[in-house]
Order: sequence, then structure tokens, then C-alpha cells
Amino acid sequence: MTTPAPDLAKRAMDVALSLLALPLAVPLMALISLAVKLDSPGPVWFRQERVGRAGRLFRIHKFRTMRVTDGTGPLVTASHDARITRVGRWLRRTKLDELPQLIDVLNGDMSLVGPRPEVPRYVALYAEPVRRQILSLRPGITDRAAIEFRDEERLLAAAADPERAYVEQVMPIKQRYYLDYVAQRSLAGDLRILWDTARALVK
Repeated sequence: MTTPAPDLAKRAMDVALSLLALPLAVPLMALISLAVKLDSPGPVWFRQERVGRAGRLFRIHKFRTMRVTDGTGPLVTASHDARITRVGRWLRRTKLDELPQLIDVLNGDMSLVGPRPEVPRYVALYAEPVRRQILSLRPGITDRAAIEFRDEERLLAAAADPERAYVEQVMPIKQRYYLDYVAQRSLAGDLRILWDTARALVK
């Protein structure tokens, strides 16, 4: 089976931009690693199983932003979550905890732009046609939904049941953004999303 030309061009852009960004990111990542290690006991990295293209599972890279627990807590995180560390709060607010996902892009598990990868538990709730379309692409580090919901943790903090609010209110809106991206994606559109993401983060 051959890979369509637009997919090859998107992959080429992902690799080229990631290779350009990584040398600039490495010093910052080293400082963040030190801060995470000094702030609380546990590993620097947070690895979690996510659903990738065509339903293939992979383990995403993030900086750890929460205290090490037995893993029984909720999958969604509200801003008042007591598990978040001091450094973790800053990393989550600035989205720098996502920086290691450049590794996932180079590995071919992710793209710079695309629907954000979900955990299997939430993907199982997608309607089958929706799941098939969203998982037709590599998941991304950023997209329109990530920009619009950059304060998601604060929104969830206002809910009596953050996980229920995520599933019933947030997730359906995100799915509409994801489906729009699948239908309208282009290299120029990806560059606009990357630019808009950078602008949103510096506000």
C-alpha cells in the first residue's frame, strides 16, 4: 500500500521542523529535567499509553507534572488537583510538559499538528465512524482544540465531577475540531496552527 503524497509531505515537514527545534529545545529540556527531579521524588518522564494512528497504541513522552501515585486517580486533571507538583503547575500552564513529544514526532508516533492522542478508555467512547476518521491520522502535539481548550484544567475545576464534565461536555467539542481538521488539513493550515499555538502560549 502506497502512502499518499500529502501524507509524505506532512511527515517530511514534521521531521524537518522537529530536527530544527530539538537542538534549541535540549538546553531547556535539561533545565526542566533538573527542576522536576529536585521538586519531587520520582522519574523525570511521564509515560502513558495513548491511541495513535489506526488504533495503534504507543507511550507518549511528557515531563512528569504530578506526584508519583498508585495510578488509581482520575485520568483527567483539574487545576486544583492535589497531585500536581509546584514545578508541574508551571509546566502545565506553559505547556512545556509537552516538549518531549518532539521525540514522539521523530519516532513516527505523532505529528506536530493533529488531533490530540487520547487514552484507550476515552477513545472507546467514540462512535465508530468518528473513531475511524480521527484515527486515520497521526495524533498531534497541537491543534485547534488544544488552542481553544488551553485553559481546560480551570474549566474542569469548576465542575462537580471533572471526568464526567470532560466526557459529556469537552470531548464532543474536541471531536468536532478533530473531524474538521481531518477534512480540511493542509500544510499551510498546519503552519497556521503552529503559529497560533505559539501566539496563544506567549499571551
